[in-house]
Amino acid sequence: MVPRMEIVRLWHNRPVPRSRALAYAAIVIGILLIVAAVVYWIEPARSLPSFFPGHESGSPHHHVKHGIAAFLVGLALLAYAWFATGEPRSKTSS
Repeated sequence: MVPRMEIVRLWHNRPVPRSRALAYAAIVIGILLIVAAVVYWIEPARSLPSFFPGHESGSPHHHVKHGIAAFLVGLALLAYAWFATGEPRSKTSS
């Protein structure tokens, strides 16, 4: 049986697979979500595009929480893309 610390060490030293296509998709979707957040904050529910969640005919309500959620998920996707496209960590001997 492998000691617990050895399992953690083996897991930590494993290279993380990087996919450029996934990072680019995260950038595009992240930007689209941030744009959607701005639309949620600016437009009332009656003026939202019909495919947006929260579209209600005749409603003057602004969906602030929808905008906050879209903004935060968009930022998270951009952060993921930033870390996924960065240089791989160099190995240091300890």
